[in-house]
Amino acid sequence: MKKSFIRRGITSDGGARLVFADTTSIVCRAQEIHGTSKTMTAALGRALTGASLMGSLQKDKTDSLTLMFKGDGPAGLILCVSDYMGNVRGYAQNPSVELPPNSVGKLDVGGAVGKGTLCVMRDISDGKSHEPYTAMSPIVSGEIAEDITNFYAQSEQIPTVCALGVRCGIDKKCFSAGGFLLQLLPGADDGLISKLEGNVALLDSISSIITESDAADRVFSMVFAGMDFEVFDEYEIDYECSCSRDRYLSGLIGLPENDRRELIESGEPIETCCRFCGKKYVFSPDELKR
Repeated sequence: MKKSFIRRGITSDGGARLVFADTTSIVCRAQEIHGTSKTMTAALGRALTGASLMGSLQKDKTDSLTLMFKGDGPAGLILCVSDYMGNVRGYAQNPSVELPPNSVGKLDVGGAVGKGTLCVMRDISDGKSHEPYTAMSPIVSGEIAEDITNFYAQSEQIPTVCALGVRCGIDKKCFSAGGFLLQLLPGADDGLISKLEGNVALLDSISSIITESDAADRVFSMVFAGMDFEVFDEYEIDYECSCSRDRYLSGLIGLPENDRRELIESGEPIETCCRFCGKKYVFSPDELKR
């Protein structure tokens, strides 16, 4: 399977930027790790793609972005973390949830997510330290893309179009996933805005576009139709987990003293498991005691 990638571009007048991601291999990896149902492959896959797109807009190499959907639907919490390049990891609280198709015959991601709150947390470097920044907006549909669009409008005041799609075959495996973010930049003139609105209105559904091998070319040519633009970079991204044995040991050491003592006195091996990648780390009571 080809690697996932991000392509970024901007109109020649600097009025709008477009970020496209093909996340097929990332979503397939997430499905493999978490054993997601068809509905949850779509839900988690869209969230992973959205987090990757948003994370790629960070500026510093050590910046990260966390996208968290806290809905009241059966999916429970959906949490994804991206680095500044768009490498991403994530999980859903209830990955096996499956729902009947919605009223238009599509996977009922909105029903799985439900209503609630979308939280975006940024860990941003100022050159000396990292400052966490958190913003929230209501989940308006649970379909992920609409909620990200609404987040930018409400919390960031940045006119944005987000489109996300995940396609699964009859074997329930993901065979294509991706999406894009289109954003107006300060100083965009009314003529550019009108052109972009017209072009976006004519777009096919992103779910159908991403099944094509030239999806990135099609998205750029259709969104920026009738205007000059430049693609300034394209690079591979992946499903990447930052867990390590040392991190989990530090977490155990950071437990309240009574909890640490109870683990040590039990005499049993202490097993931890990463929610993002499923990797397990085992510690002996003596190791924790030392």
